Amino acid sequence: MPLNRRTFLESSAAIGAGAALTAGAASPAAAHDHRPRPAKRYSFTVMGTTDLHGNVLNWDYFTDKEFDDKAHNDVGLAKISTLVNRVRAEKGRRNTLLIDAGDTIQGTQLSYYYAKIDPITRKGGPVHPMAQAMNAIGYDAAALGNHEFNYGIPVLRKFEEQCDFPLLGANALDAKTLRPAFPPYSVHRLRTPHGRDVRVAVLGLTNPGIAIWDRANVSGRMVFPGLEEQAAKWVPRLRSMGADVVIVSAHSGSSGTSSYGDQLPHVENAAGLVAEQVPGIDAILVGHAHTEIPEYRIANKVTGEEVVLSEPLKWGQRLTLFDFDLVWAKGRWTVEKVAAQVLNSNTVEEDPKITGLLADEHKKVVEYVNTVIGTSTAVMTTADAPWKDEPIIDLINVVQAETVKAALAGGAYADLPVLSQASCFSRTARIPAGAITIKDAAGLYPFENTLEARLMTGAQLKEYLEYSARYYVQTPAGAPVDTAKLTNADNTPDYNYDAVSGLTYEIDIARPAGQRITGLSFQGAPLDPAARFVLAVNNYRAAGGGAFPHVAGAEQLWANSDEIRNTIIQWVRAKGTVDPGQFASVDWKLTRDGVPVF
Repeated sequence: MPLNRRTFLESSAAIGAGAALTAGAASPAAAHDHRPRPAKRYSFTVMGTTDLHGNVLNWDYFTDKEFDDKAHNDVGLAKISTLVNRVRAEKGRRNTLLIDAGDTIQGTQLSYYYAKIDPITRKGGPVHPMAQAMNAIGYDAAALGNHEFNYGIPVLRKFEEQCDFPLLGANALDAKTLRPAFPPYSVHRLRTPHGRDVRVAVLGLTNPGIAIWDRANVSGRMVFPGLEEQAAKWVPRLRSMGADVVIVSAHSGSSGTSSYGDQLPHVENAAGLVAEQVPGIDAILVGHAHTEIPEYRIANKVTGEEVVLSEPLKWGQRLTLFDFDLVWAKGRWTVEKVAAQVLNSNTVEEDPKITGLLADEHKKVVEYVNTVIGTSTAVMTTADAPWKDEPIIDLINVVQAETVKAALAGGAYADLPVLSQASCFSRTARIPAGAITIKDAAGLYPFENTLEARLMTGAQLKEYLEYSARYYVQTPAGAPVDTAKLTNADNTPDYNYDAVSGLTYEIDIARPAGQRITGLSFQGAPLDPAARFVLAVNNYRAAGGGAFPHVAGAEQLWANSDEIRNTIIQWVRAKGTVDPGQFASVDWKLTRDGVPVF
């Protein structure tokens, strides 16, 4: 009889059975010992970070001092490194993995400097500080975030080349071949004391919003299908390849919502949907939403099995720990238990290995952000900007409006009035009286947004403003007003509240959302619903970010590839002196039954 896999296994089983019987006959006592052998078990830990956004050190380059916030959080990979070292010392280096869920190379002046000022893409250029730090710490894999694409694909590819670990993106596909443009997954073997290794697969998923937020960089080059679709494709493959544990690193929040409306057929924050819909996943490291979720359990609708999700707070403020307990049964490792928690980076000191490694890069960036570019005749701050029309927000709007007017000059739309939208991105931004530095100007606009011009009607702008005004908590006339509780209704972030300059209007916060805009006028007359305007708007909003009505579908008249904060810096340099008396005005105010709140 020829020897094939089946006959080999049958004969092996028979030989094994005979050997067992022989052994039993030779040892009668053993034949009567029915005590079960203890199960083989193995435990390991997967550590996770997300939304590091260029934070290596516990430093705020927009204020040029140690980072601090109301909760006294700390930031940066140097802090994370200390936590990682402690976990590895406790668990054993070989019993741990370290992964990330994306948004790594954008967000601070440090990351900006090595993308634009001394770019990593130049011949003989530097190694990106984030690559240096993550390599030194020993990351095993990282998912792509949407902000990885902000500086263009060449910068991303160079960063990828500089990393000692894979950048994963199962749903980042080549537009022509529809094949993965990055590795979809990585597989890691953990050695156990019981023979066969544990094979851990990490599937990386990124955000479909890249297709609209970074259209200029990816259009025609890459496409980004939904997370659920790609997870359903790859998870079974990973299981069939022998993965004992499947972890998803998803740059996608857990809420099931989208900020770009119906611009794409895919959900932006889909991690929870992936857990519900795709069988075979043990845990999901969640990113993108900038929220802290120590542990969140979702039952898979197909199997009923629980999937454990965790999202550590942004910028290296937290480190997630997934603790896995496995048992050997029926010839394979099976996950018996998963638990998650987060560690706070403010409980440890920075790792001197990381601070020393990047001391020179840090020094260069500190010198750069302290470069003086002009002077201001008065102090301007964003402290009250979420509820008052402040000159510092007017500064953003005047720069944007003047830039768009200059771009449209001499063209078909040159005679249309230009309005501008701006948000309070940071409540601690400040332009001092006297010298203005790069860090002062850049602090107004911490995001790498670029500027566009969109054609809007008066009626559309009215709906736009009504949508923006939902940011305020409804507060009856006569009731006390607490500014700490007045804003961010329904968890609307500050960056999704727009003030529009060039129009005059009141926001009646005693009224329900959708009925708040009163006294809307242009140049002293009620706004004509049919009138046409040019709106200077950032690319995030123009692409559907925040799901504001009409703007994403409005005709694009012009677009710029330079970051708005650079435009602000160049404007200040050109002016030399910034005088809020020349541009500041109160275009909007909060009221209740016609009575101003402030």
